[in-house]
Amino acid sequence: MRMSRMFMPTLREVPADAVIKSHQLMLRAGMIRKMASGVYNQLPMGIRVFNKVQKIIREELDKKGCQEILCSALIPAELWKESGRWDVMGDEMIRLKDRNERDFCLGPTHEEVFSDIIRQEINSYKQLPLNLYQIQVKYRDERRPRFGVMRGRSFTMKDAYSFDIDEAGLDKSYQDMYEAYTNIFNRCKLEHSAVQADTGAIGGSVSAEFMVKSEVGEDEIVFCSGCNYAANMEKAVSVNAPSSNEEMKELKEVHTENVHTIEELEEFFNLKKENFAKTLIYVADKKTVAVVVKGNREVNETKVANAIGSVVEFELANETTIKKVTDAEVGFAGPKGIKTDYLFIDREVAEARNLIIGANKTNYHLENANYGRDFEGVVGDFRNVTEGDFCVECGKPLEIARGVEVGHIFKLGTKYSEAMNVNFIDKDGKSKPMVMGCYGIGVERTAAAIVEQHSDENGIIWPLEVAPYHVVVVPVNIKKEDHMENAEKIYKRLQDMGVEVLLDDRDERAGVKFKDSELIGIPMRITVGKDIIDNKVEFKLRRLEEKEIISVDEIEDRIIKEFKENNLSIR
Repeated sequence: MRMSRMFMPTLREVPADAVIKSHQLMLRAGMIRKMASGVYNQLPMGIRVFNKVQKIIREELDKKGCQEILCSALIPAELWKESGRWDVMGDEMIRLKDRNERDFCLGPTHEEVFSDIIRQEINSYKQLPLNLYQIQVKYRDERRPRFGVMRGRSFTMKDAYSFDIDEAGLDKSYQDMYEAYTNIFNRCKLEHSAVQADTGAIGGSVSAEFMVKSEVGEDEIVFCSGCNYAANMEKAVSVNAPSSNEEMKELKEVHTENVHTIEELEEFFNLKKENFAKTLIYVADKKTVAVVVKGNREVNETKVANAIGSVVEFELANETTIKKVTDAEVGFAGPKGIKTDYLFIDREVAEARNLIIGANKTNYHLENANYGRDFEGVVGDFRNVTEGDFCVECGKPLEIARGVEVGHIFKLGTKYSEAMNVNFIDKDGKSKPMVMGCYGIGVERTAAAIVEQHSDENGIIWPLEVAPYHVVVVPVNIKKEDHMENAEKIYKRLQDMGVEVLLDDRDERAGVKFKDSELIGIPMRITVGKDIIDNKVEFKLRRLEEKEIISVDEIEDRIIKEFKENNLSIR
């Protein structure tokens, strides 16, 4: 491609609303342009990268025997109502009506659609297992779209769904996809980890997220320093604080005027945070929820919502609701006598002794409160893991890092097949529900994660396999006949080889051309300048500072070497 004819609107300045590196560089490199909040148009340079990521996905899934289809993005409400998710998806689902007032949505995910296809076409165990996938635009009305294509309201997703006759078959399908995902992200040159994750609105029993460590990641990942344990914060667990053998003391009411927060209580009682139990009030689908954790802990809202089940809206209660369930001002809530629909007690609180809790009475707390004697509730793990907690598998300290989710795989089991009658006849002639799995990858998000890991102060450094072009040929001065003539010859030779090559034939200074090639991240640059008189050119790899002077006759071998080192072949 000749750059003089290419639609590549690069930017010199960083756009004001772009906060993270990938968003900034994808805008500056002319890959994307914002149309509305969370909605981006994809330009030629972006399309080429996104298509490369899709090509890798297709190749790895096809190796595992998956087959590609394409479903409608417009989905009738009946399918979602049949599975029970029409209301569960909440405000993120973009809903609309047709001219006949029938309800539809723009697909945020496609479990129901794939299930509907399979139940119409598959009826025998002899036709299973089956794994179908699509690469298609999804739509979610994100409350806070941000970070460019990292979290948008429309995005390209590869979603796949496996159908098996039993759990053993699902285990095999899940492992196949785990391996395929590992290969996909390795080929994209992404440093990643597979971590245990919450299944969320998708449902199912087991899931794993493929996370890329990043300082700007929206998710917190918990890693063990001594073993392979890794989990998203929503799912992570740690060893409980040791149970107390201390004898229960007499419950006392203490006047604590204007003492509301844990920090204020620490100072008032001259005790550490772990000697207190704090009570947080939430509203879950109009039901009130109280959660009690130790003063040095934070509530894990996902664990609480999962304990309730099928929660659509979950948020902290307002002041009016808190006063109603506690009969007190904000800051004095406690589990003893609280009037909520649900009361959850973190296990560390249940196993502790003589804690200080709110008295549900303005300006008062209770001293020496104990679970079982003074208050009761549903006991479980309702807290976030903190740095330095101990691993439940090996006992070593846990570490926390931020990460970006690029892929997610689920064992759905029979959640959808039972709800939607996706059945098959087994070898004994009995009808059984198919056992399903679900597997997703965000295409643009994967590309953005690559930029986060592969870039510097000058721009993007694309790995060769996903680069929009492999090589850029730069004539230093297009008005010099020997510069332009030789650049054209090199350009044509590389095209004939099957190399994806740009010819920067713009009437610009060499410095401008170099800056653009570094910004858009082309892996190899060949500069045709003063050395061409000796039949030599400058060869530079984007990822390295060094420049080489090589003969024109060496160009092909030098490029082939790069491809081989990246385990790639030309064409």
